[in-house]
Amino acid sequence: MHHRRDESATAASQPPAPAGIDPRQFVHDVEPLLARQDIPGLLRLLGSRYECRQISDLLSSPCEDARKVAALALALVGQPQAVPALASHLRDPDPMVNQMAEHALWSIWFRAGTPQANDALLRGSECLNNRELEQALAHFSAAVALCPDFAEAYNQRAIVHYLQERVDESLHDCRRAVELMPCHFGAWAGMGHCHTDRGELDAALNCYRRALSINSHLQCVGELVHELESRGESEEIEEWTESWKPRRSPGDCDEPC
Repeated sequence: MHHRRDESATAASQPPAPAGIDPRQFVHDVEPLLARQDIPGLLRLLGSRYECRQISDLLSSPCEDARKVAALALALVGQPQAVPALASHLRDPDPMVNQMAEHALWSIWFRAGTPQANDALLRGSECLNNRELEQALAHFSAAVALCPDFAEAYNQRAIVHYLQERVDESLHDCRRAVELMPCHFGAWAGMGHCHTDRGELDAALNCYRRALSINSHLQCVGELVHELESRGESEEIEEWTESWKPRRSPGDCDEPC
């Protein structure tokens, strides 16, 4: 992590974070452990000295390095209550902060269930990465059964349904994911994909715009919005949908773009 040239000159005038944590001290404590990639040591430090709420408050610090380090820390120890603050920093003026905030959101979403549901989700993700779709579906369904309010389990199951061309089931799971986690830009993009396949391009456009309103850095979603906005009426729907389908893959807009 590189410090800004003028940061030392202004450090004395920087106020502490709202929860009373000195941003400079937080960076001083955490940055060496990050540099050594000492994850166990970092987890011990964060668990013994800082609360999740305090780290989330550091996202509002005027110190850019504190915001970056806080986002990295939340990727490791953040809880669902940190999601609103992280989501707001998807629009942070520092591009590295918004990238780290996005990474932290995905990390929190993947561990937001019960321990058993989290394990099932991870097993399903491994199967999905290996294109073992039926096994992935079974694990994601188990995660949903174990923790019915686990938004990421629905989102991941939606991806499997979509890859298996069960668009209605995929749309249902995407809707459930955003009911539980309204800022889930991945699930909003997934809903856009489903509506596109159903020829419901106005609905697709609304979903893609919603995803972009949350996370403006989704380049692939931005391209889809541009394509939809530049197309004509219903006679072009089938042609456009078919031309777009070969571009799909599990990572296209369902995961961070």
